[in-house]
Order: sequence, then structure tokens, then C-alpha cells
Amino acid sequence: MDPNDFAHRVSGVAALAEPIRRDLYLYVAAQPGPVSRDQACEGVGVARHTAKFHLDKLVEEGLLDADFKRLSGRRGPGAGRPTKLYRRSTRQVSVTLPERRYDLAGQLMARAIDDSTRDRIDVVDALHTVAADVGTRLGEQAREDAGTRPDRERLVEAACAALAVRGYEPHRQGDAITLANCPFDALARDHPELVCGMNLALIDAAIGRMEDTSLTAHLDPAPDRCCVVLSTG
Repeated sequence: MDPNDFAHRVSGVAALAEPIRRDLYLYVAAQPGPVSRDQACEGVGVARHTAKFHLDKLVEEGLLDADFKRLSGRRGPGAGRPTKLYRRSTRQVSVTLPERRYDLAGQLMARAIDDSTRDRIDVVDALHTVAADVGTRLGEQAREDAGTRPDRERLVEAACAALAVRGYEPHRQGDAITLANCPFDALARDHPELVCGMNLALIDAAIGRMEDTSLTAHLDPAPDRCCVVLSTG
């Protein structure tokens, strides 16, 4: 995970650690429409100025959206000032430690099922093809990030950085690079052959686009890490 993205996610989750703020968020989220400060303070049972402070903090964190509307429905002079209304934002916040990417696994498998149904091909073959497509794009971006005419060491570093952002946690040990974390851990425990094959297809395609790294990917399952190991020899 990118450090800035990680900090942003943690900040969003941490905003809900404060009990009043959490109660206000849950209250707003449970309502069928936008909520005013008066409605929020009454619903949660806090003072209006307290509700205002925490509601605006939730807006700052992107957990609530706010806009203004005249509740009377009238316009023009004498219509009164618009009321600030709050509603749950569309921002999704999650933090998993170690990092998990079940959203990516779901996207890969959904695409594979669609392709298998449409093209009448084996669903596992379709999954490997889809994973390789994602891996290819990952490798192309890593190759670009490596800069102009990079040496072999810079390419390996770029490959490791790209895998780290996807949650794999690469560790170099001599000529081997182990991936200390599997982003699909729970799925891999229940469906090791399926998920390990998907991982291998993705990672193999990624390093295949790096050029001149001499990296190879192979399956070497072991507890508490990804089933794929990279060799640089």
C-alpha cells in the first residue's frame, strides 16, 4: 500500500474512534435522507455545538458529505438561510493488517467468469488470462517507473516496489525474493490451487514486462507467505 494512501485510510478509520463522532456517523448513515445539525444533536443526544464540531470533522475526513438547502422550500427574500445538511459519503474506508486485496481477487474472478461464459472456455484458464493481463499492466507501469535506461538492479527494485504497493511485501534474500504477505490469504487457505495459480499468472506476467531483470517466478508454498517466490539468479 502506498504510504500516503495508508495514512489517509487510517485517518478515516481513526476519526470514528471518538465515541460521539462515531455515534453521529452511524446516526446519519441510518437516516433515509440528509440530516441537519438539529436533527443530529437530537438523535444522538448531544449539544448542538458538539454535533456541529464532530459532523464537520467527519466531512473533513470525507466520511460525510454536506450541502445547503432551504428546508422551507421557499426562494428569494424572506426565504431564510439555507440549512447545512449531512449525508454519508460514497468514500469507502478499510484498513487490513497485513494488507488484503479481496477486492482485486473478486474483480479477477468476476472477469474470468464473464469471459468463460462468453467464450466457452475453462474458467481457470480464463482466470489465469485475466490475472496475466493485470500483471502485464503492473509490469509496464513498473518498467516506466524505473526510468530511462535503468540497470538490472533498478529494474528489480521497481518490480519489488510495484509488488509492495499491491500488498505482497517482497523481501530479498540473496538471489531469492520471497513475498512475505499474500493479499488473498483467506481465499488461498480455502482454495490454494486456484489462488496460487492466479498469483503466479499475475506475478509472472508482471516481471515478464520488466525486461532484463533475470527474474523468474515459481510456486514454492510455505506457511505465512505468498506461494510465489522470485529468483534473480
